[in-house]
Amino acid sequence: MIEISLNNIKKSFGFKNVLDGLNIEVKTGDRISIIGENGCGKTTILNIINSIEGIDSGTIAIRKGAKIGYLNQQPENIYNNKIVKEILYDSFKDVLDIEKQLKKYEEKMSKESENISIINKYVDIQEKFINLGGYEINTMIDKVSFGMNINYLLDKNYDTLSGGEQKRVVLASIIVKNPDILLLDEPTNHLDINTIEWLEEYLNKYNGTIVVVSHDRYFLDKVTNKTILIENGKAIAFHCNYSKYLIENEERIEREFKEYKDQQKLIAALKKKIKQLEEFGRLAYPGGEPFYKRAENIRKRLDRLEKKDRPIIKKELPINFEIEKRTGKDVLTVNNYNLNIENNELINNINLKINYKDKICIIGNNGCGKSTLLKRIVENSSDNIKIGSNVKIGYIPQQINFNEEISILDYARKYYNGEESHLRSALCKFQFYGENVFKKVTKLSGGEKVRLMLFTLIQDNCNFIILDEPTNHIDISTKETLEDALINYEGTILFVSHDRYFINKLANKVLYIFDKKITEYCGNYDYFIEHKK
Repeated sequence: MIEISLNNIKKSFGFKNVLDGLNIEVKTGDRISIIGENGCGKTTILNIINSIEGIDSGTIAIRKGAKIGYLNQQPENIYNNKIVKEILYDSFKDVLDIEKQLKKYEEKMSKESENISIINKYVDIQEKFINLGGYEINTMIDKVSFGMNINYLLDKNYDTLSGGEQKRVVLASIIVKNPDILLLDEPTNHLDINTIEWLEEYLNKYNGTIVVVSHDRYFLDKVTNKTILIENGKAIAFHCNYSKYLIENEERIEREFKEYKDQQKLIAALKKKIKQLEEFGRLAYPGGEPFYKRAENIRKRLDRLEKKDRPIIKKELPINFEIEKRTGKDVLTVNNYNLNIENNELINNINLKINYKDKICIIGNNGCGKSTLLKRIVENSSDNIKIGSNVKIGYIPQQINFNEEISILDYARKYYNGEESHLRSALCKFQFYGENVFKKVTKLSGGEKVRLMLFTLIQDNCNFIILDEPTNHIDISTKETLEDALINYEGTILFVSHDRYFINKLANKVLYIFDKKITEYCGNYDYFIEHKK
């Protein structure tokens, strides 16, 4: 059964169509991921399905009676002054009203225990309550609250929560409603690994239809079975998860590029033939009419030919980390160090040794001290933390804040050793074009901040790179370019990440923080999962 059908959709936000003749068909039980470059219209598609945005032309059809649950990438504050528990129970207002009726009849029965009409009425109401799953509501809400890690927020006001906490509450409220169709825009943002794994397990057991936009490739592999690539405003469907899509899409590009080149050869040959026949016609004057007719027939064939677009070859960021001097074998040593914030102990008795060319990932639940530990190492703030000889640290924090009201160009100039024209050219390769280089750094988006920090990090030629959630805010193609650069990097890397795909490709060790202790695993994320105690 078709749940959602988008036919020849066109949508413009100015001079150019973001969606330009887009066709998507979603069937019952589909688990679809929508992928593509930032700005290609992924969120717009979800907003169109959910009637948040209109279309310029085309048709939309959604199965009659289908209930849609939509998680926006940036949930709006629609729960003014509500307690989290109330938000979760909002979906069950009718059932809770029936529960109130049951309690009233229970009071009546306690006073009139032999009144058959009251008993019969109670039985009827109770049957309705059971059929609506009334006795399972509390259990379900408890399960979702713990799974989404919001159980400690149940009695708090929604308005007082952080953006990440609000998103988890909204997602939990959607899950408990159990809609027929889930539209999820970046659902794993602000979730730690344990919560993401719980969400994956829930979605794999969910009986409805899923359409998800996400940059989390591990999540996409676990949850989806169909991938839709948005390119040039159109949709290209692949009946597989993300990892298999990479292979199939590469084959598609090679095939289409060959078809494109073959057609270009045909077009060139036909044009040459037309020119030749017209020349023969001129030479045979006045008897050259047959040559002109043949030339015209070929021109008509050429006009009827459906021209193939040149396949898009992605331009990758020129990320290439080099080092001036290598470090000694011992890059970082931490001995008997207790990590505290004021009187709150986060990790006790840390003993850690990082060697040259290690690529180490720190993982653990939100709030366990991962980012704080990185900051203390960068600050070298304790005698228990020893930085090795010849070590030059490059650091990108999770929250990138620029304090100066200066332009991208002025900020980059402080790190770049070269002529101004070369600097402009280098920034252009990092997608800072033309007048955009005069944009204030304080006004940059999350993705722009990461790109600028990567640019400056490359200029420093550091031999020990420390990264805190480096793949946040960047699209999949940039992640893959960053991965390749870090894999080939000749220095040492210590990083925090919730991106399991990224961890698997890069890490040779995992440091797991749990119950205020660090345990080391000599392998990537999959190795850690297999051997976790």
